[in-house]
Amino acid sequence: MVRRSNKRQMAPQAPVSPGDDIAHGILSRLTRAQARRQKWLNLWQECYDLTLPEHAGFTNTSAALPRQRDKLFDATAADAVDQLAASLLGQLAPPWVNWFGFAPGVDLSGDDAARAATVLDTSTRVLQDQIDRSNLAVELHQCFLDLVVGGTACLQIDETLPGSPVAFSCRAVPLTDVILDETPNGQLENVYRRRVISGAALARLPVTLPDTVLQNALAKSDNQFEIIEFSERIDDGYQVGALLLNTGHDASLLYLKTLPASPFIAFRWMKTPGESYGRSPVMKTLPDIKTANKVVELILKNASIAVTGIWQAEDDGVLNPANIELVPGAIIPKAVGSAGLKPLEMPGRFDVSQLVLDDLRTRIRHALLVDRFSQIESRRMTATEVMERSAEMGMLLGATYGRLQTELLTPLLARLYGILRRRGEIADLPFDGRIVTLIHRSPLARAQAQAGVQPILIWLDAVSRLGSGAVLTLNAPAIVRELAETLGVSEQMMLPPTTPSLTAQERT
Repeated sequence: MVRRSNKRQMAPQAPVSPGDDIAHGILSRLTRAQARRQKWLNLWQECYDLTLPEHAGFTNTSAALPRQRDKLFDATAADAVDQLAASLLGQLAPPWVNWFGFAPGVDLSGDDAARAATVLDTSTRVLQDQIDRSNLAVELHQCFLDLVVGGTACLQIDETLPGSPVAFSCRAVPLTDVILDETPNGQLENVYRRRVISGAALARLPVTLPDTVLQNALAKSDNQFEIIEFSERIDDGYQVGALLLNTGHDASLLYLKTLPASPFIAFRWMKTPGESYGRSPVMKTLPDIKTANKVVELILKNASIAVTGIWQAEDDGVLNPANIELVPGAIIPKAVGSAGLKPLEMPGRFDVSQLVLDDLRTRIRHALLVDRFSQIESRRMTATEVMERSAEMGMLLGATYGRLQTELLTPLLARLYGILRRRGEIADLPFDGRIVTLIHRSPLARAQAQAGVQPILIWLDAVSRLGSGAVLTLNAPAIVRELAETLGVSEQMMLPPTTPSLTAQERT
């Protein structure tokens, strides 16, 4: 008699590949980042509903968006958001304007710095030409809309195929699709983007899956695939790749590569300690926006009552209120001796609403900086008034501009510089701040630089009043070079520093 064993024979398990471990670790970090993001969804949805209606929903309520559009009665905030986003683009990265430059770093001096300056000027022109022919300005404007409304925005920059007329392509990643995680240095360098692509788009990715796994995935009937693109900070750069989400909580690693600069650039308007996502000016003025919208709604209801009125009628058996139409020339029957149809006197008026509404709209425009970035109304403004206005604007946006310069402009140019350097279109010099440094020449940067020029000009004016003897003590080449460096003037505008300066007698 054969006795059967109660123990089941376990089937041999397939060995776990390193790609599965990487995918599991990325999913774990993504889950934790998504949990921290959850508390912002309702606030984001409310901000977008009142400023950018019919935007993709954060809380899976996209079916209710048309109804939300019907509840909007005041467009002050929407107009201010559009103006602020356009002003940010014009102040930070204006299209078809040279708003940056490359210069020799602190490790270069003398002849090396002069030779590097000539090469870097050429690199600046090449990169500026690439930016002008790319879609950076269009996508960056969309990012600024997310920045003003949601407080956080993300720009994706991908390298194009060799031979393309433009070396890179840009895409504004919607805030609805991006999940961010702050690294220990305080930057949003861990970025995850969840999106749905077709089978043709999946086949174009640099997939490293086995052919059988890929063919089984492409055999799906709906031909729709949900992937997660990610970029995570590591010691020697960034690990960039994509995951293919399978059924359940499983995922397969599509590809993985290491890059010196991240293709995702996430930046914020402002933030408070302990938070990863930024806070926007719309969040600050959200109570005023909601109140103004409600006041306009009440004004319209009051106007409707004032136009059509509220009527009362006696129930005399002849007058049927359901058949009454208040149109010119209408004849309304009534019984003999009855009052018929007569208007109802209103107990009060709503005239104070306009005063409240004007105050609310002024505060909304002020919070969204419309009154700061607006055009100069008086053509008789002096140069001093214009400079004072620029200085005030620089002080107002000092913290925000410093954050945008650190989180957006510098990583953006580092990414573009690395792409062109790798393709051999610009000089092979490291963009590390010591060999090659970045000079910001945007209108806002120039406005802030004027604050550094003012003390020099005041000092020169004071010295000139002391007479020719005091003027002869000035080092004119050094002063010119200091002014050029402060204002971001190209090195080609000046003679090399090794050129001997004139003596005091020759200047006389």
